[in-house]
Amino acid sequence: MRSNRTRAIVLRRTNYGEADRILQLLTPEGKQSAIAKGVRKEKSRLAGGIELFAICDLVVSRGKGELGLITSARLVHFYRHILEDYDRMQFGYEAIKQVSRGSDMIEAADWYDLLAETLAGLDARSIDRQLIETWFYLRFADLAGYGLSLYVDVDGQALSADASYSYDDVQKGLRQRDQGSLTSDHIKLLRLIAAKPLEVLNRVGGIDDVISECLLAARRHAALPT
Repeated sequence: MRSNRTRAIVLRRTNYGEADRILQLLTPEGKQSAIAKGVRKEKSRLAGGIELFAICDLVVSRGKGELGLITSARLVHFYRHILEDYDRMQFGYEAIKQVSRGSDMIEAADWYDLLAETLAGLDARSIDRQLIETWFYLRFADLAGYGLSLYVDVDGQALSADASYSYDDVQKGLRQRDQGSLTSDHIKLLRLIAAKPLEVLNRVGGIDDVISECLLAARRHAALPT
C-alpha cells in the first residue's frame, strides 16, 4: 500500500460496522473517501484528529480499491467558535454541503481553499456573517463558471455610478432600474468582496447599510439548491 499525507476537511462522516467510520474528505488534491478503523472506540488514537469544522492533517494509505485507510490523524485547527453561534454553524453546514456538490461537478483545487477560508471566517466573530456569506456565494459562482458581472449590465452596458440596478434572475446579472436597490455603493462593495480575501475585507468599515442587499444579490446569483 502507498501512503499520502494531506490536509483535509471532513465533508461527511458515516458510521460503519461496530467502531469504524467512513469519511468523505476534501483535500487540496480533490475529493476522496477513506475509512477510519476503530475511530469510535473510546481510546482510539484517531478520534481526536478527525472533526467537522476543522483542518485535519491525515496520512491515508491506499491499495487497489477506491477507499483509503486513515493511519494517522492530527488536528491542525479546530474552528470551535462556529459551534457557539447557531447561525454561523448552520451556514457552515450549508457551505460544506454546497462545496461538496460543486466539487462533484467541477474538479478544481480551489474548492478546498474556498471552504477552508469560509470556515476560518465563520470562526472569527469579528467578521460580519453576512459579509462571509456574500463572499462565499460570489466565490462559489466564480469557481462554478458563472461569476457575477460587476462591470457591465445584462445589456452589455458599463455600470454607471449615477444609476441604480436590480438583479435579474432570468438574465443572471444586473439590470438598470429607476428604483433599483443596488446603487454605486453596493456595486463598489461587491467588487471589493469579489476581489479580496476575508481577512482584508474585515478591515473595511461602513458596510452595515449595504451588506444585506449585496448578500441578497450574491445569493440569488449563486442560485444554489437547498
